[in-house]
Amino acid sequence: MNTPSRRSFRREGEERRRQDLIEATLDSVAEHGLQGATLRTIALRAGVTAGLIRHYFPSKEELLQEAYAALMGRMTEQAKAALVMEDASPRQRLAAFITANLDAPIIDTRVFSLWATFIGRASADPTLAHAHREGYLGFRNEVEAVVAEVLAAEQRNPDTSQLRHHAIAINAIIDGLWIEGCLAGEMFSPGELAAIGIKTVEAELGLEPEGEENQ
Repeated sequence: MNTPSRRSFRREGEERRRQDLIEATLDSVAEHGLQGATLRTIALRAGVTAGLIRHYFPSKEELLQEAYAALMGRMTEQAKAALVMEDASPRQRLAAFITANLDAPIIDTRVFSLWATFIGRASADPTLAHAHREGYLGFRNEVEAVVAEVLAAEQRNPDTSQLRHHAIAINAIIDGLWIEGCLAGEMFSPGELAAIGIKTVEAELGLEPEGEENQ
C-alpha cells in the first residue's frame, strides 16, 4: 500500500493551517471590521502566535487579500456545484446556477456583511482591488460558459463580444437580487428572487418562455 511521504503530509498540514488562518481572519473581520481585525485578534481566534501568521502571510494586507479571494471563490464554487446535474438540459443548468446564487448559503447576512466590508476598502487598497477583480472575472467566466451552452442548444453561435455582454448583464442581475435577498430576505417568498432572476436572465438571452417555443 502506498503511503504519503513526509513532505506531502507537511504540505497538507501547511495548507490546512493557511485555510485555518483565512477562516480566523474572516471571523475577525466579521466581528471587528478591517481595522479591528489585527494580527493579534486573528492569532487569538486561530489559537496561534502572530509570528506564526507572518510565516504564512508576510503582511496583514496579503492575509486580507487571501481572505477576500477565499470568500469570493467559495461563492463561485457553491454556485458551480449546482451545475452538476445528470440528464439536465443547458437551460435547466442555467436555472439551477441562478437559483444557487439566490439561495442559502450564498444569500447570507454574514457573507454580505463581509463582502461589503471588503468592497468598501477595495478602492483604496490595491491588494483588495486585485482580489475583487479576479473574483469578478472568475465568476463572469463561469457565466459565459453556461450562457454559451444554452445558446448553442438554441442553434445560436454568439461571438466573444456578445457572450461578454450577456455575462456582464447577468452578473448585474444576480448581484442586484443577491443584495436584496441578503438585506431584506424576509420580504420575499421562498424562491421568489430565483424565479425573477431566471425570468430576467432568459429575457436577456432572448429565450422563449418554457412551453411556448412551439406555439
